[in-house]
Amino acid sequence: MMMIPCMAQNDTTSVKVGVVLDMETQMALDLIKNVQVKAILGPHSSSQAKFIIDLGQKAQVPIISFSATSPSLIPSQNSYFFQTAISDSSQVKAINSIVKLFGWRKVVPIYTANEYGEGIIPYLVDALGEIDVRVPYRSVMPPLATDDQIKFELYKLNAMQTRVFVVHMSYDLGLKLFSIAKKIGMLERGYVWIITQDFTNLLGSSLEYSSNIFSSMEGVLGIKTFVPQSKELDNLKIRWKAKFYKDNNLNNFFDATKLNVMGYWAYDSVRALALAVEKIGSSIVNNDAKLNNVTNGGSTDLDSFGVSKIGPKLLETLSGTRFEGIAGNFSLDNGQLETLTFQIVNIVNGGGEREIGFWIQKLGLVRTLLNSSESNLGPIIWPGESTLPPKGWDFATNGKRLRIGIPVKSGFNEFVKVVNYDSSTNISDATGFTIDVFKAVVKVLPYALLYDFFPYVKDDGESAGTYDDLVYQVYLGKYDAVVADSTIRANRSKYVDFTLPYTMESGVAMVVPMEDNKRKSAWIFIKPLTWDLWIAILCFFLFIGFVVWVLEHRINEDFRGPPSHQIGTSFWFSFSTMVFAHKERVISNLARFVLIIWVFVIFILTQSYTASLTSLLTVQQLQPTISDINQLLKSGQRVGYLGNSFVYGLLRQTGFPASQIVAFDSAEECDQFLTMGNAKGGVAAVVEETPNMKPFLAQYCNKYTMIGPIFKTDGFGFTA
Repeated sequence: MMMIPCMAQNDTTSVKVGVVLDMETQMALDLIKNVQVKAILGPHSSSQAKFIIDLGQKAQVPIISFSATSPSLIPSQNSYFFQTAISDSSQVKAINSIVKLFGWRKVVPIYTANEYGEGIIPYLVDALGEIDVRVPYRSVMPPLATDDQIKFELYKLNAMQTRVFVVHMSYDLGLKLFSIAKKIGMLERGYVWIITQDFTNLLGSSLEYSSNIFSSMEGVLGIKTFVPQSKELDNLKIRWKAKFYKDNNLNNFFDATKLNVMGYWAYDSVRALALAVEKIGSSIVNNDAKLNNVTNGGSTDLDSFGVSKIGPKLLETLSGTRFEGIAGNFSLDNGQLETLTFQIVNIVNGGGEREIGFWIQKLGLVRTLLNSSESNLGPIIWPGESTLPPKGWDFATNGKRLRIGIPVKSGFNEFVKVVNYDSSTNISDATGFTIDVFKAVVKVLPYALLYDFFPYVKDDGESAGTYDDLVYQVYLGKYDAVVADSTIRANRSKYVDFTLPYTMESGVAMVVPMEDNKRKSAWIFIKPLTWDLWIAILCFFLFIGFVVWVLEHRINEDFRGPPSHQIGTSFWFSFSTMVFAHKERVISNLARFVLIIWVFVIFILTQSYTASLTSLLTVQQLQPTISDINQLLKSGQRVGYLGNSFVYGLLRQTGFPASQIVAFDSAEECDQFLTMGNAKGGVAAVVEETPNMKPFLAQYCNKYTMIGPIFKTDGFGFTA
């Protein structure tokens, strides 16, 4: 404990102010009760603060702390407490922005089990939650953790998947943590370490440790309180070094410990208190601030001290104090110093701290303060001297490998096909569309997912059962999940959970052979037009010839002559106009009008006829042999389905007897059954899921067609 005079400007009267620097609360009580201080600068740590704040509140003595940064010390709830250091909660948005920039999905905070360490955690978790980042584990260490305790906790973290750590602890404990982490290989490629402002602010302030510090923390990102450069700041640094050099009898002026931001906050706090005293008047403070009901004798009984008379006035004056301080703008909003800017630094061995950007409250991350439109950070040297941003996770050394069940089929392997099967371990690899989808999903997950494929087979390598049986194994615990072309069904959902469908088309359809109903013959040229239309065209020929003769034979010599000549000329004229081969002239305007209409009708007829005849000659007129599943049921014809499929149950529910249902295992066998037909021991149709039939039809597109879907399903999904 020490006493300092707080000098108001242009005033020689001193005012007693207690300074609490890492002292016991008993001493703080003695300052208030016996020394009768008018204000207390302190406490040094957040863990001591609460009791001293309560004393100040009861005695109405302002408590001004320039080093207690825990957000749990809420000045707005303690009117006589002033937090002239930046609260730790202010920096969580900066951490949030860094995590969001690099797309990390999980973060593990490492903090001490005390008021200081735990105070930031609720704010940090909430901020990360806003960007859907999870906190899967919280690493809590004792304030006086031993090397063995730290090493045990780091090994536990290293065994997990997450590789993004936010360290919030005292400077000395943090140095020990990184020293051990370096030794056990946790500052290599793939790791991300972010340290909070208090730790970063103290880095390098003592030259005694600088060389060792930076070598064990290379690649670490730090949130640092931004202090604008000014002449006043430079002058303070020089005066500080000179005093430190003189007081400690150093041989070299540059060996003096550097003044950090906490020293700037202390300087501004004392100045704010001096300005407040000056405004009130130091003589008033000394004469009127004596505590009421004080008992002498050095007692520290909590019930024996009184209330400061000048406290409310000093409180009001301090709350309104505004000036441009050494550490920036000094303004207490609800008793708390606020900042709008943080500096982001990168710790580099040999170079100390590298500035890589800033975080501004309204803009987020920016490269420089001069160009605030550039939302990014400068080049970063990550742990292990890597320049590529870590992905934020790795395979956990103690992670459980998922047992993924997959089906075994002799055909229709476009979705799942077992390859490289090892009968000794029952583990295999797999290919196919379903496997590709699963691996693509796993690849984009923000964490490692370890798994092995286990074919659902018997000892002889044959399939062990139906898809219903395979899915049920998840419920029994044999598999952790099933990756297959397994349809989402209500009866299966009773035992397992399905993912969303990964197939666009769903449902059960019917595949049947096609037949060409348009037999090609020598008379195919008459097929494009019906007989009624042929007769109508002939009548039009006769009618047009007659109309033209009526309008032209009186005035046109081409339509005169013997009756047989006139009749032949009229009909020939109406026919020859189709190919514009007529030689007769048309004189009458009415006849010309009729001819225009007739030519237009002929043009339409010829174009339609040509198109229809072309279609008949080039395109097969294929029609399904069966269009309704009820036809099969009524006629007693056999129907096929893919073995081990749930379609067998659907067919039985529809009414098909077991004797009418035939299973097949491959596309070739399916084609063989359909080609044979019902009469020759095959099947008249195949009923199967649409996704399975699409590849089959692509292979045999000229022989079969698909009808339906005749039953609705929800598509293929993964099960777990």
